[in-house]
Amino acid sequence: MGVFTVFFWAGFVLAAPPEHEFVGAKKCAMCHKKPETGEQYGIWLETKHAKALESLGTPEAKEVAAKLSIDDPKTSGKCLKCHSTAYWFSEAKVTDTIPVEEGVSCESCHGAGKDYMKKSIMQEREQAVANGLMIPDESTCVKCHNSEAPTFKGFDFKEKWEKIKHPTPK
Repeated sequence: MGVFTVFFWAGFVLAAPPEHEFVGAKKCAMCHKKPETGEQYGIWLETKHAKALESLGTPEAKEVAAKLSIDDPKTSGKCLKCHSTAYWFSEAKVTDTIPVEEGVSCESCHGAGKDYMKKSIMQEREQAVANGLMIPDESTCVKCHNSEAPTFKGFDFKEKWEKIKHPTPK
């Protein structure tokens, strides 16, 4: 029984995902603003995701926040969770350590990048995934684009994907 317990416990500990470190969109841009890699950074800059934080400063956002007893949506972890690169982090970490001015940037959808950002790792998709790269799909999007969001008006994944996709050239 003791051996089984230790084995089970060790297996559980090893199965726990490591916490990867956030690096920010400017680090991603070092490679992903180039034509040969798909110019993803420039594409992102033109999306509503890049301007998600700004949307929290609008009169509509302030009105919604007031109804939810939130003083300032631009500083509330409840809002920043989906209006910054913060979904995967605790509310305390969002407000203390993640620069929210980027809005919803690369690591919101692709995971914190410090462990997969090296070119040698990114060249092998499996290795990048093993080091924290997330391949986004509809389930990634609906973590924020869902009926729990106070301004939700429906979400058509295929339509929205066409507006934000930024593939890497083959």
